[in-house]
Amino acid sequence: MKITDILIKLIPFIPRTLLMAGASLGLGLVFGSLLAAMKLSRFVVLKKIAEIFTTFVRCTPTMVLLFLCYYGLPLLFAHIGIDISGGSKTGFSITALTIFASGILSEIIRPAYLSVPKGQLEAAMTVGLTKFQAMTHIIIPQTIFVALPNIGNMAISLVQESSLAYLIGVIDVMGQAKVINSISSGLHIIPIYFAVSIICWLISLAIGRGIDVWTFRAGKVLR
Repeated sequence: MKITDILIKLIPFIPRTLLMAGASLGLGLVFGSLLAAMKLSRFVVLKKIAEIFTTFVRCTPTMVLLFLCYYGLPLLFAHIGIDISGGSKTGFSITALTIFASGILSEIIRPAYLSVPKGQLEAAMTVGLTKFQAMTHIIIPQTIFVALPNIGNMAISLVQESSLAYLIGVIDVMGQAKVINSISSGLHIIPIYFAVSIICWLISLAIGRGIDVWTFRAGKVLR
């Protein structure tokens, strides 16, 4: 079996891999920002909750998070009379990856925010801007600019981590590779997984290039 033939069979499953990585990155940015805000809060309880959550995520393998979501969430919701046992496997995978991304991204966003001099917020407010306007037009754009390279690394990491979804039966690029390998009785295992590595490499290359372009343009705007 040629690598080109394997690639043709794997390419239709790229959108599902990108869906899981993209959705978990988007949701992770939302919840990661919330966690970062909690860590920067004056309320000790909120700080501790965010720190405990982040520590748990950073110390737990993604595969374990995946199993906890797939097997644990249905049991948890069953206690309040909600049956989610028949839920989408892709949805459970996105949930697990979002939890993983949220904890890591909070530690990317928090120092990026702290890197922006506090005097800029005060200066913006002295010229008549509200705090909300100062945050949205001055502070947040600079925070995003500082965090962009690490957010790009997180996106690449999520593409790679999404390959674990096959463990609960999600047929993405890795899941289809397992199917092809099973059909061929393991006779073409090297070209099959080499083809997977090519796809992951190309996706990662595209993400990295996109982040570089975005960072360059954002830098020109901020200057």
